[in-house]
Amino acid sequence: MYHMLLCMRTTIDLEDRLYRELKRRASEEGVSMKALVHDLIRRGLAPPKRREKYRFEWKVDPLGTIQPGVRLNDRESLFDLMDGR
Repeated sequence: MYHMLLCMRTTIDLEDRLYRELKRRASEEGVSMKALVHDLIRRGLAPPKRREKYRFEWKVDPLGTIQPGVRLNDRESLFDLMDGR
C-alpha cells in the first residue's frame, strides 16, 4: 500500500534567542532544524503523560497515642485541632 506524505510549507517568526537555541540544539544532536522543530512540535502536541496517583500511607509509632476526638480521615478537623479550635 502506498502512503503519501503531505507537507505544509509555512513561515513563522522566531525570536532571535529561540532561533539561536534551535540552531545550537540541532547542531548538538546532529539533526536538521526541520527535524528538530518537527520533533519539538510533536512532543508539544502529544497528550500529557499520566502520572501515577499519589498515595499517602500513615506510619504510626507503636508507642504513640492519638488524642481523643482526632479523626485521621477528616482533614478539616485535624486542621481545627492544630489551630486550637
